[in-house]
Amino acid sequence: MMSMYTEAGQFDFSWNTILSGFRTGEGALNFALRMNFNGVIFYPVTCTTVLAFCADHEDFLFGLQLHSLIFRSGLDGEVFVGNALISMYSRWRWLIEARKGNHGLEAIFVFIEMVREGVGLDHVSFTSAVSACGHEMNLELGKQIHGLTIKSGYGSHVSVCNVLISTYSKCEVTEDAKLVFHCMNGRNVVSWTTMISIDEEDAISLFNEMRLDGVYPNDVTFTGFLSKHNVCNSLITMYAKFESMHDSIKVFEELNSREIISWNALISGFAQNRLCQDALKTFLVATMESKPNNYTFGSVLSAIGDAQDISLKFGQRCHSSLIKLGLVTDPIIAGALLDMYAKRGSICESKRVFSETPHKRVRPDSVTFLSILTACSRKGMVEMGRHLFHSMVKDYHIEPSPQHYSSMVDMLGRAGKLEEAKELMSRIPGQPGFSLLQSLLGACRIHGNVEMAEKVADTLMRLEPTELGSFLLMSNLYAEKGDWEMVAKVRKGMRDKGVRKEVGYSWVDTGDSDGSLYLHAFSSGDTSHPQSGEICRMTKCLGLEMKILRENMWETESLKMDSFSRPSL
Repeated sequence: MMSMYTEAGQFDFSWNTILSGFRTGEGALNFALRMNFNGVIFYPVTCTTVLAFCADHEDFLFGLQLHSLIFRSGLDGEVFVGNALISMYSRWRWLIEARKGNHGLEAIFVFIEMVREGVGLDHVSFTSAVSACGHEMNLELGKQIHGLTIKSGYGSHVSVCNVLISTYSKCEVTEDAKLVFHCMNGRNVVSWTTMISIDEEDAISLFNEMRLDGVYPNDVTFTGFLSKHNVCNSLITMYAKFESMHDSIKVFEELNSREIISWNALISGFAQNRLCQDALKTFLVATMESKPNNYTFGSVLSAIGDAQDISLKFGQRCHSSLIKLGLVTDPIIAGALLDMYAKRGSICESKRVFSETPHKRVRPDSVTFLSILTACSRKGMVEMGRHLFHSMVKDYHIEPSPQHYSSMVDMLGRAGKLEEAKELMSRIPGQPGFSLLQSLLGACRIHGNVEMAEKVADTLMRLEPTELGSFLLMSNLYAEKGDWEMVAKVRKGMRDKGVRKEVGYSWVDTGDSDGSLYLHAFSSGDTSHPQSGEICRMTKCLGLEMKILRENMWETESLKMDSFSRPSL
């Protein structure tokens, strides 16, 4: 073929044609050396082809020699050749940065020479030159080239703007980067991805704007997006709210460094999903890696309050740590402590924390009152509960929620004040809810009021025909009255409606000192424990004693109300 081109007088053309057909850099550069040795004339297209191979193949020496040849041949005035030189030097800057080379400067010098010679510049020239300025952290020259891009009509070109944003970011001039971004007429995925990687505070809103702009993210977008701590924290929280703790953990584990905010998000997620042991375990690990703050303790106290299988001792240990750290006066902490003790039935501690709230400038909210009312209900402290309910409405102007009413009805019902509980229900706006009616039904069972129980149960069956709790309460009530015919009828109703009784478990704190998170669990009729016979006898004795104490407490309740009087705010 070369002979054919030579006979036709197109010897140089044949060499250039063969050169353009190479697919590997090494073969192309060896062939270019043969061309130079044989005196073949290097045309602009020859130079651009070989320069591209020099950049890709990291042949620095041959690239420099070719640059010298281009300069001697006067081809440096050709725009395509100049762009290829800038691209080559910019490429080398990435490859030999570790060797402290100066080829980034060479790219800039080539660009300056092109400007001096009046060579026509295009977007490729500007993109390569600005990129070199970014690599060299030469902000001043970068700004000058930016001005030249505007004068040359390339100031709004998307690729030029993208590299300007990147350069300003590298030089830590974020505001200028944002200005370039907002002045762009059209933005592609590179524009949005670069801005997301720069602007940590607005990363989420920028991502949303990108999608609204019709631009689809790529892998690089997500990589930059997920490298932001605030974004990852938001994702952990989002997945937790959707009950997908597996994904929350996955995002958390991908963090390069874990701040206390990230730990807080994960602990809070576990607490919200009632994974209380996981919340406590995560808290213990977090305290070894970071200094906990009020939100850390607030989340773990919430988990301990909701947990049935975690000893209250851990809550008390947290309380001690808070006192040592000086965080106990924080409003968030005070509310969390009050809520935890109330939910766990530790009324004395709840009372003490509540009485100190005015000194901590903590104003109890509806959740605080609900926790204390629940504790009063469990402890049979009717007068205290009445006083708190009245104080909540009159002193703190908090509108009672269905949960507050339900707690009061449960408290009055447990104390045998069924008519008062029924009268309170009549004052509730709208129809009584399911939990409220079930509380009253449970009270009717305790005190053997069959007539009221049947009316309440009838309403409950209409609201929730397959609710297990209502069937069990009525069955137990009839059993305690010895009405086995009605027990059989209730049991048949359960079978007809496909309602099945699940095994329920209870927990007991055995007072172990090994620091275990777990309490001893047992179920009804459980005989797996080697001392199950003794345990059953003891529980029967305790049940009788509790019944006697409860009756005496309702008759002789005499609590000191001074500590629960309205705090002065």
